[in-house]
Formats: sequence, structure tokens, C-alpha cells
Amino acid sequence: MPCTTLLVGRCASNDGSTMIARTDDGHFDHKKIIVVKPEDQPRRYKSVIGKLELDLPDDPLRYTSCPSADPSNGVWPATGINAANVGMTATETITTNPRVLSADPLVTPREAEGDSPAVPGGIGEEDMVLLVLPYIRTAREGVVRLGRLLEEYGTYESNGVAFNDKDDIWWLETIGGHHWIARRVPEDRCVVMPNQFGLDNFDFEDAFGEQKDCMCSADLREFIRDNRLDLNRGKDFNPRLAFGSHTFHDHIYNTPRAWYMGRCLCPTTIKWDGPDADYGPESDNIPWSFVPEQKITAEDVGTILSAHYQGTPYDPYSAGAARKGIYRPIGINRTGVTAICQIRGWLPEAVQGVEWVCFASTTFGAFLPVYTNADDMPAYLRDVTTEVSTDNFYWNTRLLGALADPCYGASIVHVERWQYAIACKARRIMNEYDAKITETGDAALIAEANEKLADLAKKETAAVLQKVLLVACEHMKNGYKRSDN
Repeated sequence: MPCTTLLVGRCASNDGSTMIARTDDGHFDHKKIIVVKPEDQPRRYKSVIGKLELDLPDDPLRYTSCPSADPSNGVWPATGINAANVGMTATETITTNPRVLSADPLVTPREAEGDSPAVPGGIGEEDMVLLVLPYIRTAREGVVRLGRLLEEYGTYESNGVAFNDKDDIWWLETIGGHHWIARRVPEDRCVVMPNQFGLDNFDFEDAFGEQKDCMCSADLREFIRDNRLDLNRGKDFNPRLAFGSHTFHDHIYNTPRAWYMGRCLCPTTIKWDGPDADYGPESDNIPWSFVPEQKITAEDVGTILSAHYQGTPYDPYSAGAARKGIYRPIGINRTGVTAICQIRGWLPEAVQGVEWVCFASTTFGAFLPVYTNADDMPAYLRDVTTEVSTDNFYWNTRLLGALADPCYGASIVHVERWQYAIACKARRIMNEYDAKITETGDAALIAEANEKLADLAKKETAAVLQKVLLVACEHMKNGYKRSDN
């Protein structure tokens, strides 16, 4: 599933929080946010796509989830934060190459044929959050648990997965069917991931020693050696060269997004344009991580993940953009949900976890924060079905984007004012309840805060939808006035 990921270490953020964020870019998937209680978590799980059955531990934590409203293809929980204030987003679909897949093929399910029994596949995006997030209490534990599942059951796709707690962020990438590699994100850095294998440096001595910053599958060194996967000329190992791809498809679909995210994070210290640019939109060597020029806020993350190459010749909404539409944007039409999992370690545990949720196209969407240490989510965010309705945030945002896109120039002012209003008023509500809950210790106030946040979104979204609907009506092709003649 094509997605875009941005990770922000705690010393790179404005408030000392860690943030993991990803656009979940399916095919216009209907998404919602719910709370999965321990009694609702399955003890025996069977995947729809992989046809895999396995037992799960009997002590799950409560966690938030952004599943598909239509369960026919599986749960697809996408992202969430658990009761231990650990976040997870899964997955960023990544690239690989034939050398890797021939040495360790993906584990795809096979139907029974003749005398041959059916063979289950591995785990994948459909499953990973459900199989891992309820059972971990740190980001590191997330890597360990997912790594064991990958080694035992394998995967049927190539994916990147992020975990965060109040101190750390870990990034894991799968290699073929059963192998994996993971790094702790440096605290002062931001990671950009655009559907490509991302890691560009790895320390095997640490991975097979202290494991302070690096971990991997137990036989990864032998796997690389026996299959002659190492393409590096120097002593430093670049996993991207060994396990990734460098194709024309990458240059139009993937690397331009990394290029744009990098220029947002480091606009002046790195040269991004012109014949002598350090990196261009088709560069294969754009770094996996950057030290941003200024501290990054949750609003900044939302802005970057809503981008469509503004200020460049590639903006599809700019009439004067010479090369508009040639590169895949970050904020794309088919996104189902985008979430920023933020862990704010300086606050009481009850309010450390906040999930900023944006439904549908991020270009026309708004990021609404909700506290994750809750027993339920407001109906406006939770009660989403496959039927179009103005009763929930998902469908209202989907409708707003569809109406605004054809008349972008006339409608974007209303969308931007709506986005700004939600950002300002939601921050005000969070500040109020952060202080109340810190002072009183009353976690019951969390439900009240989330209802206020949902009511805010409902009111502001109804108002902007009415304004943009009028703009869309005014731009209909069959408009007519006698004064026009």
C-alpha cells in the first residue's frame, strides 16, 4: 500500500515528544478510529489475505486502531497507541530487488489444488498492528516482537514499520520473506520514507553486540554474504544498496517525496534546486534522516504530509507550474487516514499519548488530536460505514476534498481557514485538559476532552462544507446568467 512516513525524534521536536506519522494511502479506504479493549482482542487470530492462523497472548493492552470500515479484506488497523503509551504505524510499503526475493521469497498463500493442501502466507499490513501493538511496553519491544513473528511466519510483502515511546523511535524494514533490519532514530533527527527501502547506514557490531541503536534478524550477516548482496565499496554498510531498488519508477513515484520532505526540514543548509543541487527529486542518495533547521511541531508534520510540491515546478494545482503532475505528491487523493502518534513524556501518563487523525486527502483534510488513554472514541470519529454520510469526520472530509479539488483556486481559502481554525481551537482544548488532568489526576476527564474535540471538528467541518459546496455549485459547467450575453 503506497504511503509516506515522517518520524521526529524527541530532540528534533519543539516539545520533547516523539512523533511517528504516516499517510495510509490505500484505494479510497473507508477509515475510522476506535479503541480496542483487552476483552475485544482475539486470542486466536486468522488473517483474511494471508490465511494464517495463530494464537495470541492472553494479556493484551488496550489500544487505539484505525481499521477499515469494510472488514471483508481484513482489519487493516493502520496505526495506534496502546495503554503503555507506545505507538505503532504499519506499514510503509517499500521496494526491494530480485536478488533479495530470489534468496528469501515472500511467503504468499496458496489455495489447495488436487492432492496438494492449502499453504498459508505470512503476515502483512492487514495484521501487524493487531499482532504487535497490544503486547509491547516500549518501542524496542515492538521491534523484538515483530522480528520474531517475521522470522517464524514470514511476510508476503516488503514493508517498513515504526514504533515510538516517550524516549525512542525505532524503524524496522523487512528483507525478503523472513529477514529484517531495524535502527533507532537518532534523537535529534527526522526520518523521511517514501515507499522505498530507506536505511542508508547500519552497524553490525552494535546489532550483534549491545544493540543500542541497531537490531536485525539473527542470520542477516550470513544471508548477505551467502547471496552476495553487499554492493558497498567502502567499509560502511549501506542497507539501501543491498536490499533496495533504484528504478525509473522510484524516480517518479518515490524519491521526489523524500526530496520535498527534505527541503521542508532543511530549506537553507542543503541546496535542493538547480544544476548544482546537492539532491534533486530523482536522486538515489537522499539521506534517510536529517537534522532539521528548526524544531518540528505536530502541525509541521501535518503540513509536510499534506504537500503537493508547493513552490516547485511540479505542483499539480499551480497554473504556471511547468512540469506539474509528473511526480506523485505526498497529499494524494486516495488516502484513507493519516495519523501522527505523539508521545509527550513530560506529562502524566494518562495524557502522554495523543493521536492526530486526518481522514481522506491530507491536502483538504484537518488533523484533529484525540487522547488515546480512553475507553472509547466519540461517535463522530468512530461510527463510519461504507455508506456516504455527513454524520462522521471521514465522509465529511472525503466530500470536502472532492468538491474543493476541481475549483482549487476558489475553494482553498475556505479549506485553509478551516484547517487553521481546527488547529488553533483543538490546541486550546488540549492545553485546558492537559492542565486539568495534571492538576486533578482525574483520567475520567479524557472522555470529556475527546468529545469536545470531536464536537469542534463536527461544527467547523459542517461550516466549511457549506462554503465549499457553494463554490463548487458556482463553478458548474451549466451555469448561466443573462448578463453573460
